[in-house]
Amino acid sequence: MRNAVRITLAATIIGSAAALPSLARAEVNAATSPASASRPFKATTIARFDTPWAIAFLPDGRMLVTEKGGRLFLVTPAGAKTEVAGVPRAQVGGQNGLLDIAASPGFARDGLVYLSYVEPSSGGGTLALARAKLTEADGKARLSDLDVIWRASPKGGGGQPGGIIAFDPDGRHLFLSSGDRMEPETAQNADSNLGKILRLNLDGSAPADNPMAAQGGVRAQIWSLGHRNPYGLAFAPDGSLWENEMGPRGGDELNLIRRGLNYGWPVVSNGDNYSGVPIPRHRTRPEFEAPVVYWTPIIAPAGLAFYSGKLFPQWRGSAFIGALGGEALVRIAFDGKNGARQADRWDMGARIRDVAVDRDGALWLIEDDSDGRLLRLTPAK
Repeated sequence: MRNAVRITLAATIIGSAAALPSLARAEVNAATSPASASRPFKATTIARFDTPWAIAFLPDGRMLVTEKGGRLFLVTPAGAKTEVAGVPRAQVGGQNGLLDIAASPGFARDGLVYLSYVEPSSGGGTLALARAKLTEADGKARLSDLDVIWRASPKGGGGQPGGIIAFDPDGRHLFLSSGDRMEPETAQNADSNLGKILRLNLDGSAPADNPMAAQGGVRAQIWSLGHRNPYGLAFAPDGSLWENEMGPRGGDELNLIRRGLNYGWPVVSNGDNYSGVPIPRHRTRPEFEAPVVYWTPIIAPAGLAFYSGKLFPQWRGSAFIGALGGEALVRIAFDGKNGARQADRWDMGARIRDVAVDRDGALWLIEDDSDGRLLRLTPAK
């Protein structure tokens, strides 16, 4: 009965959160599509890490790679690794730890990086966002002048932290995914920034033109609500924002994120509770925004990157998603009318945690494993 009580509570809370009307569209269950028969790429192992979590490319072609256990590395395209000092201490356990990393839109000028992590605190640790300067000297690297510019409210929680960072195309705002921390009712509570996509200024403050900016406090940060476990967030070449998130038993989602909309968790889902208690489907509640693509059974999506490179011209405009549970790399194709479909799903034989694209157009993947590989994907000969 506990799950049923939580769903009822969330339905009550949403009435006071001023839900906005949905933009209805057809939902596609991509899990019914067959896996791709062959790979049009070769995968080369570049380096190995202890449970890596995120990749971020720098303008010079090097990358930053986080390990969930709390280490950060500066890595060359050839695989040479330099550990970066000055990383904030993370509370590590289960899904929590050091999470995403992203270079500032003005990195070439300011040298700033942003990182998300679960900060030690009572009650399970708190999702935090920090900004620091990456400095190098005498073959060493470190983060200096680190400043925590945002913390989740309320503090604490379980797993499902989210923590994905994306900058809008003009580089003026930062979007951050915040998971429900295994407390589903928070996703419909506008006085909590759990279960939300947040839009922040680069200093962590709330922009004056956010949907609920006039209400102040946590509400002023919210761009969209009703999210469960968002582990992919990226802007498409046309400037639209897309997100993927894990459902419960079924119902993984790919969403087109729009200003002020409510995506329904935990009131609706295309999956069910782990206890077996069913959850109403999106189609039964049109006031909630439905996913463009969903997966039942799940693939456990993680990482999201759009492709505009030269090495694979046939994939320009596509997006790539890592699959943890599905142990796959997924390609998403778009129809130009806010519709999408799973175009390919390649079996990678490992849990894929993050996906990135370098300046030459190669795809890079990291595996979620204690000896996880950093892979470079180039066209098969």
